[in-house]
Amino acid sequence: ASRADLKVNLDLDPEPSYFKEPYQDIDRWQRPVEEVTWYEAVEFCERLSKLTGRNYRLPSEAEWEYACRGHREALDREKGESYPPFNFGETITGELANYYASVTYKNEAKGKNRRQTTPVGQFSANNFGLYDMHGNVWEWCTDDMHNNYENAPTDGSARVDSDKKDSTKTYTVLRGGSWYSYSNLCRSAFRLNYTWPDYHKDDFGFRIVCALGITVVDS
Repeated sequence: ASRADLKVNLDLDPEPSYFKEPYQDIDRWQRPVEEVTWYEAVEFCERLSKLTGRNYRLPSEAEWEYACRGHREALDREKGESYPPFNFGETITGELANYYASVTYKNEAKGKNRRQTTPVGQFSANNFGLYDMHGNVWEWCTDDMHNNYENAPTDGSARVDSDKKDSTKTYTVLRGGSWYSYSNLCRSAFRLNYTWPDYHKDDFGFRIVCALGITVVDS
């Protein structure tokens, strides 16, 4: 339920998703939510924070990419080490993620285009135990869009220069690719830029972070 009694700034549709049917007899509530704007994702986090007393929010781009890659080890840049483009290796297949798998990344066989979201847990988790970091739905991040990483925070925090009150003046970043995305868009490093925060689509969803500490909730 959307818990309208916890409203902070926005009304929320309790069932915004386009895909409302079960998937191969799996309950439809196991699918990720989609058709959600950045503002609505933030509102959900704020309501959940009020309800639980914990600090829930969208991840920063840096947090999202670290979580996606699933690597605890640091790289030795001087030795030319680099992470693979996907958390499971150098390429992606339709057996590993839900994306537009008939368009291949390297020389793998063409896969199946499911043309819809799939329930969470249909594919293997990464080394952090996280599912669907590649494909299924694009995931909103906190950050404003920037063309490069110059002057970006070095502590993993979000890079936000605006209050996003005027959606026509601010672009926001999404990560991860979706069921509708070609393979190259699902890479750990790919950023979907130039997207208005009030834009919604049937492959736009979100993932939340529970930050350390608690929030102060007025009674």
